[in-house]
Amino acid sequence: MPASSTGHGTSRTRSWWGWGYTDSHPDDAECVAMGALLPGTLARPLPIPRVADLAIARPGVAPPSSLAHLVSTDPEVRAAHAMGKAYRDIARALRGRPGRIPDLVAHPTDDREVADLLEWAGGQGVAVIPFGGGSSVVGGVEYRGDTHGAVLSLDLTSMDRVLEIDTVSRSALIQAGALGPVLEKQLRPHGLTLRHFPQSFEFSTLGGWLATRAGGHYATGRTHIDDFVQSLLVVTPAGSSTSLRLPASGAGPSPDRLFLGSEGVLGVITEAWMRLQERPRHKASASVAFADFPGALEAVRVIAQSDLSPANCRLLDPGEALLSGASQDGSSVLVLGFESATGRVDDRLAGALELARAHGGRVGAPTAKAGTAPAEGDGPADAAVSAWRSAFLRMPYLRDGLARMGAVVDTFETAATWDGIPALIDAVRDEVGSAALKATGHPATVNCRLTHVYPDGAAPYFTVAVAGRPGDEVCVWDDIKAVASDVLHRHRATITHHHAVGRDHRPGYDLQRTEPFALALRAAKDALDPHHILNPGVLID
Repeated sequence: MPASSTGHGTSRTRSWWGWGYTDSHPDDAECVAMGALLPGTLARPLPIPRVADLAIARPGVAPPSSLAHLVSTDPEVRAAHAMGKAYRDIARALRGRPGRIPDLVAHPTDDREVADLLEWAGGQGVAVIPFGGGSSVVGGVEYRGDTHGAVLSLDLTSMDRVLEIDTVSRSALIQAGALGPVLEKQLRPHGLTLRHFPQSFEFSTLGGWLATRAGGHYATGRTHIDDFVQSLLVVTPAGSSTSLRLPASGAGPSPDRLFLGSEGVLGVITEAWMRLQERPRHKASASVAFADFPGALEAVRVIAQSDLSPANCRLLDPGEALLSGASQDGSSVLVLGFESATGRVDDRLAGALELARAHGGRVGAPTAKAGTAPAEGDGPADAAVSAWRSAFLRMPYLRDGLARMGAVVDTFETAATWDGIPALIDAVRDEVGSAALKATGHPATVNCRLTHVYPDGAAPYFTVAVAGRPGDEVCVWDDIKAVASDVLHRHRATITHHHAVGRDHRPGYDLQRTEPFALALRAAKDALDPHHILNPGVLID
């Protein structure tokens, strides 16, 4: 992908095949060192894939002259829009099998151009895949199948402006193609923030967050992007929909709820009025170590059911704590953080630490920061908190390095009520670990952390790492993922908490949703996308 493609003033080059920036990828020596930790991996890393080595067919369709200035047929641009950033995407790229590469990539600059592109595509039977930052980890931005003769990737990142800020109501009208840093840069002079910081913050857009009902970094309170929406503008093949901007309404089913999480199958979200917050000035954080994981779970439940509302309440099991450098002694680690724009948060942190101690926790040295407008994420913290944060941001790059060593490394997340959480975690560790051993002949690492907590439940997030079968890594992961999905369904846990459905989660989603709702969704699809060109295969057929 060309330099400056992220749209926020950087000359760094985005990787077309892997996570993030090319200059942050592990080098060969680091890949080998990581591979040594997983018995059975390759002796040397697979080479970094090149677009020049791909068999990219000539475009099967040409746009009309009125739209040609919006469209690129450049092979590198097309390859960069062929997949998301899931493990199976990385593994396919490393083996030179990226799947169907779009014929065209369009970069509209306004709603009219989006509508014109959809009208042309509908008339030609061209599949349209809405594309933001391309960070999907569920197969949400690729085309699978052969129903359509040509594929257009609709990249919205040229629509990246904050159009209007209402400081009285503390909200802003923002174009959907704004990447996280682009959006926050425009809000910062006003002392405001959207306060939505997913791990993909640098490489994902507002429209992508809305279309996938993305979850942010914060563990309690407003955890999903849904909570920040005042109104949406959506361009569909049947016309544009602009909902009334309101703080709340009881006027029938919400039109915004129809498009939130619709993953581009009903229309293209182009603008949104979003609720903002003052930028936090006061932060405090600490870590708590637990010798007993069940005790740690109980402590987190009690904290979640208090009125303390921590910004961060992330529990790492012993394996996850070791992997991140937060603990070396087999302890589970709870990372706690509080923040506020109006007053100090030390008392709230102290209250949470008291609850943690009551359940066997050993508290690290709390730290605090006040009086400044900090960068996104946590403020200063003890060593465990700092180690966790560094590992959190680095982990996708390390995953790609391990993939180059032939390892199968990926994650999946879910949510369930507290009464089922312990049994769910045990079942995933046992059954997914057994499935990985059966598929590869090698023992697997299956770690767990809680990323979001609620009074009635939590979101466990699992990491799986095992040496793969050379050349067959994608099939290995698909087999493991099928077992994981079955475990989640049997334990009445959701197929996804915040990573959307895409194509990879479709079987689990079909089991989770009710048939009357599926019937209504199909009817909405028929009405809004009569030619069925929008993101075929996602959510519904």
